[in-house]
Amino acid sequence: AHTDAPTAGSVVLAGVMLKMGAYGFLRFAVPFFPQAAVDLAPALLVLAVVGITYGAIVAAVQPNLKRIVAYSSVAHLGFVILGIFAFTRQGMAGGVFTMLSHGLTTGALFLPLGMLYERRHTYEISSFRGIWKAAPVFGGLFVAATFASIGLPGFSGFIGEFLSMLGAFLTARWYVVVGATGVVFAAVYMLWAVQRAFTGEPDEENAATPDIGARELVTVLPLLGLSLFLGFFPGPALDRIGPSVERVVTHVREHSDVQIPAVSDGGGGESSGSPDRGGEAG
Repeated sequence: AHTDAPTAGSVVLAGVMLKMGAYGFLRFAVPFFPQAAVDLAPALLVLAVVGITYGAIVAAVQPNLKRIVAYSSVAHLGFVILGIFAFTRQGMAGGVFTMLSHGLTTGALFLPLGMLYERRHTYEISSFRGIWKAAPVFGGLFVAATFASIGLPGFSGFIGEFLSMLGAFLTARWYVVVGATGVVFAAVYMLWAVQRAFTGEPDEENAATPDIGARELVTVLPLLGLSLFLGFFPGPALDRIGPSVERVVTHVREHSDVQIPAVSDGGGGESSGSPDRGGEAG
């Protein structure tokens, strides 16, 4: 759907539609059926880790630049599910924050891709080379969006994925150990794609690629700016996310047999409890 949709459709898919399933888990499936959610959590955590690693591996071998970004969304949503079904406040908050961040960073990638398609009428990486030299502002903007997507510290993607893994480490340690490889894979396939498409000496056709215009710049910069703001100041978003997440975690703790490390009253962290799902609470 991402690959075949027009640019605006891809942005709407990334910013809104891909989050509907995760929203359904948080608002309906987990609160209505807490014991079933706990019982099925291992299967969903396996699917989350498979999504993270498989999405990254498939993205790495794609010859189509837009498909790389599309498969990266599969990996990002894996971190959302990993955080939700950890059943800790940090994990769920990280999952929700990743949902917010993903819409910004992936939208900021799909928009320049659409602009590139308007100039070259293809998404095939083999057709690009040296775009950065021909269009330096465009190349710099795409690299910044790439850094935001792979979760470079300073962008919102880092906050969401770090919180998801931090919270999941308390109750699903080995899933996090495997899923963390997706962070490394993300840097591999995204930076490799940038290297192949944007660096080197451009041929005659790529050398004539016009740089990004002011109107196009205005559509992308707000997304990157908001991602950068949330990367340095995640508090305003986490303050809004926190109460809802706390209610869901408390509801699951009270209506199921899951043992969740208790939330401390202090600095927002989790108390020291057994990281194993079946162990004693701290």
